[in-house]
Amino acid sequence: MKKRSLFAALIAFLAIPATAATDSTEVVPAELVQAWWVDGSEGLDISGLSLCWGELVAVADKASDRFYSLTPHLGETSVALVERARFTPPGLPDDQPVSLKARALHVASVDLSMDFEGVTCDEEHFYLLSERHNRLASLDARAQVARWTPQKWLESAWRAGYIHDFNGGSEGLVKAGEDFWIALERNPRGLLQLKPGDREGHAFFQVPPVAGLDFRGFSEDVAGLAYYGGYLYTLERNAYAVCQRSLTNLHANWCVTYRHIERSPEYRYRTGRFGKGEGLEVDKRGIFVMLDNNGVARMKDESDTRGLLLLLSHPAIDVGKRLSP
Repeated sequence: MKKRSLFAALIAFLAIPATAATDSTEVVPAELVQAWWVDGSEGLDISGLSLCWGELVAVADKASDRFYSLTPHLGETSVALVERARFTPPGLPDDQPVSLKARALHVASVDLSMDFEGVTCDEEHFYLLSERHNRLASLDARAQVARWTPQKWLESAWRAGYIHDFNGGSEGLVKAGEDFWIALERNPRGLLQLKPGDREGHAFFQVPPVAGLDFRGFSEDVAGLAYYGGYLYTLERNAYAVCQRSLTNLHANWCVTYRHIERSPEYRYRTGRFGKGEGLEVDKRGIFVMLDNNGVARMKDESDTRGLLLLLSHPAIDVGKRLSP
């Protein structure tokens, strides 16, 4: 009986949810370094952000045949969204199911056919994440033609319980070392790790929650990813938060929250039921968050429908409290 009791206690201990391990995660208010209104972003819905070859690049929901660059400067209040390159988008995937809506949009509108939500790069290529098809498109350095990469995960993600919500699929992308990490947005949110040689997604992970984050009754989500200094960063839009996470167990070392900035009179948009964070990048300058305003105007100027780029400072948190990468 004693052995059974000990075994039961051990099983109960191992079954403790990940929440308990993250209860002590430090959550602090973000400090704003600079904010830039994005000139030329009207109607595009900027959705993904990455630092590639020293250049900040972006993709948009409503631009399936081009991507953009930005060069923000401290002391300025706006930044120009510049067309970085145009390219021929890939056709419909012929190796996985394609929904009737995706087929219709592909024929009816080039702008909406891909629904790009993330961008990343390596030494040779840009990679764009299509939420419409839950696939990666690869561009060479000349960025003239985009082609689907071999990796696919729609069917395996569905079987694993992800991507069941309309418009709640593959939402964020980053390449960390040799691996791709893809954010699966919500209900439930998750992360997919694609290793070299993978052709079908199979390494799906839950995102350990952080007790100090408040999603205010909305879906716990992940809208963007970044990789810096050996850590994975998650943009948790409905909590207005960015968290630094360990690559080994995905537990959060710390999180910063920026709701007081996004919802301030200076930067608030006219509707704000959900958070608007979509793009994420992190470097030595700080934490870049791109807000996708979906064409909604500012509260202070109903004629201004530009997106907004925020630069948040790295939090001053004791390094000794952080988990190992």
